[in-house]
Amino acid sequence: MILGLDISTSITGVSVIDKSGEILVSEAWDMRNKRKFPTLWSKAEFVENKLREMEVHRKVIIEKIYIEQSLQAFRSGFSSAKTILTLAKFNGIISYTCVKVFGIDPEFIAAKSARKLCGLTVKRGEKGKEVVLQHLIDNEPNFNVKYTKHGNVQTYFYDMADAIMIARAGLVLWKK
Repeated sequence: MILGLDISTSITGVSVIDKSGEILVSEAWDMRNKRKFPTLWSKAEFVENKLREMEVHRKVIIEKIYIEQSLQAFRSGFSSAKTILTLAKFNGIISYTCVKVFGIDPEFIAAKSARKLCGLTVKRGEKGKEVVLQHLIDNEPNFNVKYTKHGNVQTYFYDMADAIMIARAGLVLWKK
């Protein structure tokens, strides 16, 4: 089985697929509550516990781990340098946690590369996360999203969709 992660300090998307690409697990681990998760370390501990729980209680046997590569460059108008550094730090912590929990070195895939490996193209002006989400809504009968009272997709489904895309891209790479 393949574990795909879209790591963030707010919501981490988690997916486990089998060798045929079937989604076995699709979750979003929400760490936005500042009282419950006051530090990066409390968030890391939460993720570690969830990974261990996945392995022990669900008896998920992970063979490969693929993680969405953290941003590599500053882009004006997007995340600040501080945010990018914090995300990269957390990505590193969770990557090491995966090694501790599963004994497997994770591999990293850029979001754009993952979409390409899965046959998705994002046209100029489109948002990659929205293209990925719509692709899963259209092609995965078991991927059912929930909406806000205003008719918008609950934000955590974007993280879940990205984790699925990373896992499926990892499957393509693994088969090569």
